[in-house]
Amino acid sequence: MIAGAAANHPLDALFVNAPLRDYSLRPRVNDFTLPVLGMAYIATYAAQQGFNVGVLDAEAHGLGIDQTVDIVNTTRPRWAGFNLLAPTYEISARIAAGLDPDIKVMLGGHQAKAMPNQILTDPRMTRCAALVVGEAETRVSELLDDHRNRRRLPGVMWLDPVVRTPVTGGVPGSSHHLAPDIDGLPFVDRAYLCQDPHYEQARWEANMVGARGCPYNCSFCGAAVTANPDITIRIRDPYNIIDEMVRLREQCSVTAFRFVDDLFLGARRVIDTMMGAFTTEQVGDWACWDATGRINVLHRADDEMLTTLASNGLREVALGIESGSARMLEYIDKRITPEMAVSVVTRLAERGIGVKGYFILGFPDETRQEIDATEQLIHLLWEATDRLPGRFRASVFEFRPYPGTPEWHRLLATGRYQAEQLLNYSPVDLTGGGVDESMLARDEFNFSVNLQLAQAPTSYIRAKLIDLAHAQHERASAC
Repeated sequence: MIAGAAANHPLDALFVNAPLRDYSLRPRVNDFTLPVLGMAYIATYAAQQGFNVGVLDAEAHGLGIDQTVDIVNTTRPRWAGFNLLAPTYEISARIAAGLDPDIKVMLGGHQAKAMPNQILTDPRMTRCAALVVGEAETRVSELLDDHRNRRRLPGVMWLDPVVRTPVTGGVPGSSHHLAPDIDGLPFVDRAYLCQDPHYEQARWEANMVGARGCPYNCSFCGAAVTANPDITIRIRDPYNIIDEMVRLREQCSVTAFRFVDDLFLGARRVIDTMMGAFTTEQVGDWACWDATGRINVLHRADDEMLTTLASNGLREVALGIESGSARMLEYIDKRITPEMAVSVVTRLAERGIGVKGYFILGFPDETRQEIDATEQLIHLLWEATDRLPGRFRASVFEFRPYPGTPEWHRLLATGRYQAEQLLNYSPVDLTGGGVDESMLARDEFNFSVNLQLAQAPTSYIRAKLIDLAHAQHERASAC
């Protein structure tokens, strides 16, 4: 289960992607999860520096907490690294607490950035020798070389052993570690990813990152610019991206790609630059690709640009539409309107480009009527694309607050909630005990803090979520 490591040599580090829930209590019911590209980037760079590292994707393997602990302890790496996310923090902490004392712990991820002091003083994290805030490739390799390097590395924190307070490293001239040259990083070694590339729709498909950072400030999002003041927005050179695509085609027969970053179709200058290179290299002749996009950016794009996207192989765009309520869209600082969403989805579908729309139900103070407006918008988008070459599909989630986001700070500022309440994530079984086929593929995304944040009752929100998932599943099955 350990990906990428040389089995006959001591392991310098094992990077652990903790499961979203303890699968020993309720086994996972789907068979695919998104690859841990961030960990793979770190592992690839560390291996290039001469270290023997591996990745244990406990989520993809559907492991329980005790199984994960046993694997790490049996492997006995010098370091165990964890990518801390709000929904998996408790599980990660329990795994870390069960590790052998000789294994040093390294922490990173959104949760580590949002709440470093609380994490370092958590008794279960007493063996944390380094908490790395932000992009970690070069700093992780420095720590593997000698953990005492933490004193000169910016954004690396630990707990002072004497006074028991958090300490942050960094010396003048070390700030380059915070924003590695993304064109200078090695291409991701797919040996560290247990499900990438994968075979789907008669093609081998791989996930990629084209840029880092996001200039927007959607209130619910962990990538919001105010939650990431340390991130410098950088875009990979288009020919660097094309070189990686070509290598994946030559080595793994990959001809389908999914760009998972926020900016690939989220900034006009990025679109112009990328499509210029894609057109020159005739990427659309042999590849198809999906990407995330921004409705406000695509709304301003002319018809010629949308046609260029289609001719260059764009297969599907993932759009954060979020709500059918103008008030909610303004509240979350989305900078779009429902009418813009309808226009963009229709124009893309007319050119044979599919759209996957993401929606959230249960924003703070959201009413039943506003949730109904989201449901109506989804049905309108289905109907608008029914007779077009590109189709629309909807993916709907229950709102949950994430530490460090604008929404998190707004909720705490009301005085009605404590951080412990907002962190009380728990899985929600919407699969009917594993028999509801329409909910199986998204089971790992169903979790909640079980607080009444919206005006609409939680039961109403979940009933709508299930109804929309059923309707989407029926539409997909009919195609």
